[in-house]
Amino acid sequence: MTTCFNGASNIVQAGGLACVSDEGFNAMMDLVNYYKENCKLIRTCFTDMGFEVYGGVNAPYVWVGFDGRPSWDVFAEILDKCNLVTTPGSGFGPSGEGFVRVSAFGNRSDVEEAIKRLKDVYGTKKF
Repeated sequence: MTTCFNGASNIVQAGGLACVSDEGFNAMMDLVNYYKENCKLIRTCFTDMGFEVYGGVNAPYVWVGFDGRPSWDVFAEILDKCNLVTTPGSGFGPSGEGFVRVSAFGNRSDVEEAIKRLKDVYGTKKF
């Protein structure tokens, strides 16, 4: 036994190789497309409510702008009123202030429930 480490473990290497097989690549793209559809649902929700929305097209995160409101205040409000967790944009540096980041990593039913809660609480009004 040794404590030397010279790279990725065997299981990680096997997973990487599986992704480049036809079957693995197709499974991986199915998962990517699933999360991209979640992003589309989230983007549509916030756009329909009149928010400035960025991202969510080629990445699993949607950035939602809140016209000068502190991102921690928006985070707390969404948590309190909708029981949903977002990520305050200020955690990503000064340029993230005024935004929250919403993740599309989740089950479709959870994303649909989150959208329902947002619309039930806020309708078409901005936060």
